[in-house]
Amino acid sequence: MQPNHSSSLKILVFGAGAIGTYFGGSLALAGHHVVFVEQPKVVDELRERGLRLDLTIDERRKTKEAFIIRPQSFVIAPSLEEALKYGPFDAALFALKSFDTPAALEGMKPFAEKLPPILCLSNGVDNEPAIARELGADKVIYGTVTSAIGRRAAGDIVLEKLRGMGIAAGHDLSAKLVAAFNAAYLNCRLYPDAHSMKWSKMLTNLIANPTSAILDMTAAEVFANPKLYKLEIEMLRECLAVMEAQHLEVMDLPGTPVRALAFIAKLPLWLSKPFLARAAGTGRGGKMPSFHIDLHSGRGKSEVEYLHGAVVRAGEKANIATPVNKVLTETLMSLTRKEIPFEEYAHQPEKLLARFSSKL
Repeated sequence: MQPNHSSSLKILVFGAGAIGTYFGGSLALAGHHVVFVEQPKVVDELRERGLRLDLTIDERRKTKEAFIIRPQSFVIAPSLEEALKYGPFDAALFALKSFDTPAALEGMKPFAEKLPPILCLSNGVDNEPAIARELGADKVIYGTVTSAIGRRAAGDIVLEKLRGMGIAAGHDLSAKLVAAFNAAYLNCRLYPDAHSMKWSKMLTNLIANPTSAILDMTAAEVFANPKLYKLEIEMLRECLAVMEAQHLEVMDLPGTPVRALAFIAKLPLWLSKPFLARAAGTGRGGKMPSFHIDLHSGRGKSEVEYLHGAVVRAGEKANIATPVNKVLTETLMSLTRKEIPFEEYAHQPEKLLARFSSKL
């Protein structure tokens, strides 16, 4: 479905990574004007070969071939200053890793007046408040992504699991963006409560993420260990307690039954394990969790501070104890900063569990 000229949007996309390419590319395919801002070393490559989107699992698109978006069908700029010359824009898409957000905002601040409202699709609950602080509350729209997108190279992605995305109501552009994203086959849903939406997504990101990284084990291996499984449940229950203290509702997200996850986490361990293990396996397929990938990339950064760490910080404000999330955050950050070697806990569950001896 192609929008007519009067309804087409001009969208600024920060980065041609997995999320940026999928959403920006899908909007370009639907007839919108898309401008990417990327690192200079990537710009020349994408200007030459264009974007490649393998969306073949979406039967609505009726194709068995990947879409190639030719360079003349979009714009890619090596700096925000240059990208803004193609404005004014209706909206921007922001889906950076949470640990990259502060530096990105520093680069955006000098151009705050020229920037459009920013739809933030990053994981965690700290990014939108940071954008609001630095650029203004009117410049941020809360969003979340549940579809799984794999990145083969810059500007080259594959849709691995089609679920959808959420956009929070409350901004003048929210409903218009939902309509545009749905017309681009992105399965978008409008949510009345931004914070409940974001915390519900974060709850799904917690599962077997730090334990997998710390122990160098797959999610399946983590769940196969009864004591580690108990640790996972305690971690989720802490997050649910923090959400309840903030009067946040657990919400189902597109293709993601989060309320069922919350219900399962409250069941007896013997009853919940088959359901949660299956859910964790289905969500990630055969891939290692993101914290494991980040730890072994050598970047020295981890989103655990912005996910499990956010649970800890919110728990402290609400006087809710979050010892499991706290220890997992501290341990993974010590590994990330190379204060302790990777081998310290690798394939040694009992050594990690010893840190929780009073809890288990």
